[in-house]
Amino acid sequence: MAQGDTSVSICNKSLLLLGAESITSFTDGTASSQACATVYDMVVNSTLGLYSWSFTVAKIQLAQSTATPVSEWRHQYILPPDMLTGVPRAVRTSASAYAPLVRAFEINQGGDGLAVLMTNETSIFIDYQKAVAEAQMPPYFSTLLVYQIAWHLAEVITDQTTKSEYWRAIAVGTPNEGMRGGYFRQAMNMDSAGNPPQVISDYILTDIR
Repeated sequence: MAQGDTSVSICNKSLLLLGAESITSFTDGTASSQACATVYDMVVNSTLGLYSWSFTVAKIQLAQSTATPVSEWRHQYILPPDMLTGVPRAVRTSASAYAPLVRAFEINQGGDGLAVLMTNETSIFIDYQKAVAEAQMPPYFSTLLVYQIAWHLAEVITDQTTKSEYWRAIAVGTPNEGMRGGYFRQAMNMDSAGNPPQVISDYILTDIR
């Protein structure tokens, strides 16, 4: 893991690439700190959500809500608040990785405003992507973040659109690559090196009503 990394240290690496002075915090009163504070959380969350990074995947049994769904479903389960994408990667009725996927469910909002999973099943376990702290991010992802933030800060810091285009290409490649190239592709390859491939039938986006 990238021990010692913080939001400020990651931003400072991006600022260094742009030839700008480092910051001491997001509230130190400099133009650079204000720019970092504006884009940092957005860039981190969007980059985490671009791919099912192995270090973000968690498994949990969902707590059943005491409320009854106002729909055709019999039960609703409260989704974890740290879920990144709002959509589970897999939904099962037991903790076993070999348990069959639940096909019949719906992601919706409960009466209390919380995100819930509605289904007729009496127990629900999910795999999902969760938000993680900087210290839990592996070096390849921290490096990707540095390039991503450099891209998003480049025009503001340097007043040059060409710098923004340059760091975008470094981070995610060109539009012709579907924004899946550059260092992002390398980071995906490194992340997937220790994970077995998943069968297409288990891809959760095909299973939602």
